Amino acid sequence: MEFLYFLENLRTPFLDGVFSLITHLGEETFFIILGLFVFWCVNKKEGYYLLTVGFVGTIFNQFLKLWFRIPRPWIKDSNFTIVEAARNQATGYSFPSGHTQSSVGVWGALARWNKNLPFRIICIALCVLVPFSRMYLGVHTPMDVLVSVLIALILIFGIYPVFYKQFESKRAIRITFSSMVLLSVIFLIFVSFYDFPKDIDINNLKSGIKNAYKLLGCTVGVFIAYEFNEKFNDFETKASVVGQILKFVIGIIPVIIIKEGMKPVLSCIFGEWYIKDSIRYFILVLFAGCIWPLTFGWFSKLFKAKK
Repeated sequence: MEFLYFLENLRTPFLDGVFSLITHLGEETFFIILGLFVFWCVNKKEGYYLLTVGFVGTIFNQFLKLWFRIPRPWIKDSNFTIVEAARNQATGYSFPSGHTQSSVGVWGALARWNKNLPFRIICIALCVLVPFSRMYLGVHTPMDVLVSVLIALILIFGIYPVFYKQFESKRAIRITFSSMVLLSVIFLIFVSFYDFPKDIDINNLKSGIKNAYKLLGCTVGVFIAYEFNEKFNDFETKASVVGQILKFVIGIIPVIIIKEGMKPVLSCIFGEWYIKDSIRYFILVLFAGCIWPLTFGWFSKLFKAKK
C-alpha cells in the first residue's frame, strides 16, 4: 500500500489517460482479437501456443483469486483512491492480477516465439507497462502483479517446447489440449462444490463461476478445433496483404457478434444458468478455429501472395 500511495501522489490527468489506455491491452477482448490474428494470419502453431498460455494462465489466475480472496486496495484501505476510469474493469478479487496475467502471457509468448529484436523489445516493454498501469491506476498491489508475472513466465517457457519443437507430435499436442480441458473441468468443479466461507463476496464468487464456464467452453472448443483441422483442414495462413486484411476483418465481425450478440439470446433460453456462457464461448471458438479457416484457401488464391 505504501508503494500505491507513492504512485497516487504522482498521478496527473495526462498520465491517468495514458495508463487507462495501456491497461486495455490486458483485457479479454484484446486477447481474443490478437490471438485470432496470429492464428489466422501469422502462424497456426504460434496461435495455438498463444491461446494455450492465455487459457491455462486464466484458469490458474481465477483459482487463486477464489482461494485467497484478497480484496482490492481501496477496500483494504478506505483512505486510498483509484483512478475512476479503471473501476468498471476491476471486478473480482484482487490477487492475482488478471490483466497482468493476460498481457504478460500474450506479449511474453509473442516475444518468446518471434526472433525479431525490435519486436521483442516492444513486447517486453508492454509486459512491463500493462502490469505497472494496474498499480498506477490503484486497482492492484505489487504482490498481485508480481505473482501474475511469475505464473505467466512459467507457462510461457514451460509450454513453448510443446508447440515450437514438438508440434508434429500429435500425441504431445493432444496431451496438452486434454490437460487444458481437464484443468478447466477441475476448476468448474471447484467453484461449484467447494465449501467457501460464508463471508465470501457473492459477486466475486459468481464472477468466478461464470469464468469457469467460459473457460470450459473455450478449452473444449480448442481441442475440437485442433482435431478438426488435423483431419479435414490443414490450413495455411499465407495470403497477400490485402487478403490478410480482408480475411481478418471479415472474420472478426462474426466473432464479435457471437461474443456479444448471443448474450441476450442465450439468456432467454437458459436464464441465470451459467451454461449459457460456456455455450457462447464454445461456439465462438468453433467458428474461429474450424469454420472460418475453411475459407483461407479461397483468400489465398484470390489474393495471391508474392513469392
